[in-house]
Amino acid sequence: MDSEKTTVLESTNPHTKDGGKKEHAPTLYFIAICKMAKGAGLLLLAAGIYSMAGRDLQEDFGKFIEWVHLDPEHRFFRNVSDFLSTVTPGNVKVTALAFFLYGCFLTAGGVGLALRAKWAIWLTIGESAFFIPIEVFELTSRHTPRLDPADEPQPHSHLFHHPKIGLLLVLILNILIVGYLYKNKQRLFRHPKGGG
Repeated sequence: MDSEKTTVLESTNPHTKDGGKKEHAPTLYFIAICKMAKGAGLLLLAAGIYSMAGRDLQEDFGKFIEWVHLDPEHRFFRNVSDFLSTVTPGNVKVTALAFFLYGCFLTAGGVGLALRAKWAIWLTIGESAFFIPIEVFELTSRHTPRLDPADEPQPHSHLFHHPKIGLLLVLILNILIVGYLYKNKQRLFRHPKGGG
């Protein structure tokens, strides 16, 4: 009787194939590691942002630009400096909290995938699929650059001009992750018969 129970448990284990040897899933573990690394990076970023609350960000940015010998009068750096002048300690704390929560979310999803928890596949599919329409919209829309009156007009960027290549790669990666996990959900995350 005990041997029958053991056989049933082994046959329903999502980590095994045919009730025996653990099924290999290197792509799944690669996705899990990527999610955990991204989550850890966001947690570190959140800590860094939180540590800047109450500091004069505009002055710190000016010192950084001077330290790396960049032109502080360049339009991009002027825009960043102008933006930093509007940032308050409350804004910094809210931004840090948002990065912290998203970092926890990604880390939990990555750990769940690595452990092959059945909730983790839907969490990861939902998280990756959420950004696909946003990325498609960003890739296909043409943004008119905001110019200072002193600046000369610049031509519109092409659909996949240099700044959008990274976004295109992220879009492709998200589509591949969603496709792989959805296609292999039964093989990688088997549910016990008669269970939820």
